[in-house]
Amino acid sequence: MSYAAELLTGLVLFVVAWLGHEVVRHRRALRRIPVRVHVNGTRGKSSVTRLIAAGLRAGDKRVVAKTTGTLARVILPGERELAVFRPLGANVREQIRIVRFAAEQKAEVLVVECMALQPILQWLSERMFVRATHGVITNARPDHLDVMGPGGDDVAKALCGMMPVEAACFTAERERLAILEMAAKDRGSRLAAIGEDEVEAIRDADMEGFVHFEHRENVALALAVCEDLGVPREVALRGMWEGTPDPGALVFHHLDFFGRELVFVNAFAANDPISSQQIWEMCVERFPEHRSVAVFNCRVDRADRSRQLGQALPAWAPPDHVVAVGTGTLFFGRAAAAAGWDVSRVVNIEDRDAREVFERLIELAGERTLIVGLGNIGGLGLDLVRLFRNRARRRPALAPLPDRAAPSAPTPAPAEDL
Repeated sequence: MSYAAELLTGLVLFVVAWLGHEVVRHRRALRRIPVRVHVNGTRGKSSVTRLIAAGLRAGDKRVVAKTTGTLARVILPGERELAVFRPLGANVREQIRIVRFAAEQKAEVLVVECMALQPILQWLSERMFVRATHGVITNARPDHLDVMGPGGDDVAKALCGMMPVEAACFTAERERLAILEMAAKDRGSRLAAIGEDEVEAIRDADMEGFVHFEHRENVALALAVCEDLGVPREVALRGMWEGTPDPGALVFHHLDFFGRELVFVNAFAANDPISSQQIWEMCVERFPEHRSVAVFNCRVDRADRSRQLGQALPAWAPPDHVVAVGTGTLFFGRAAAAAGWDVSRVVNIEDRDAREVFERLIELAGERTLIVGLGNIGGLGLDLVRLFRNRARRRPALAPLPDRAAPSAPTPAPAEDL
């Protein structure tokens, strides 16, 4: 055997041995975490991850959680947050590092948001990295169709890639529930579907305890997981009230700006057409006397999403103004025009910074104006949220709930790097 062949053989054997060592090391870390909750879905993954973690924490469980939504964060048992360090960008392999970190923290429960989009990577994330005892699929709606499409059913099938084996799985999906049931049966898992009765059981008083707008489906889903893990409903709900919301959570910011009464709604994270329409029409109904402005933050690398929102726009309660910002606004405008929307009513502020966009929105505002941010939270979205939030009135204290003082809005500790 030549020297080169011996070197190659030795290198291959070294790589195989190293990979085997890494697999054994990772499985050992998994065994040290008795409960592992893997959260997937189109909308609400980050919020549900935080809700479940907060509810379990209130039940005296030692919980480590990791979100990959607006800003990737690891939430420690004491609720201190660490930023996830990504020198080479997001990669599903970081779940290995999170599992080891949770084991080092002696976590009883790890609640982790699925970060994969490619169907094969969703399967890999579950079967190789997390191996959940409890799976969660929040919903299955048309989004990321370039990766998981082309249709809504294909999205549901892609999400089922992380269906755990011989475990429990919870979902609030209804329209494509049959696809999830088929996947659960194939994996030998128990599927618990949250229906209308469970959602209607969430009272108005239950929702008033949150310092941000939360969806009843998310709360019902998180409560079901917590109850399955032995935490009483009222205890879990109280913990959820006191939890820190995700940076992309739906929040209403009220501004008194030089004689103008403005309400800015951060709905950038709801970037599929169904969720976006629901939130838009809820906001318009809540502020019927306000001039309405829909701000679509476009991204040239999310052209399909821009097209979907543009196609859906004519079916919405009509805004007084439509503003397209960010990059790749042409995709949004063309799709809206093809669907019958008068594009002369679209104000295009392509590739401008947040301050310029803010000033243009002020120019469009009347005495009372509702401004709803939609499309994408990344990039310009976060900058716009910061501008409005820093100019908003302080949120008044919530009315006290029965047998409980009103919670104050939690102030996140400065994020450190993990």
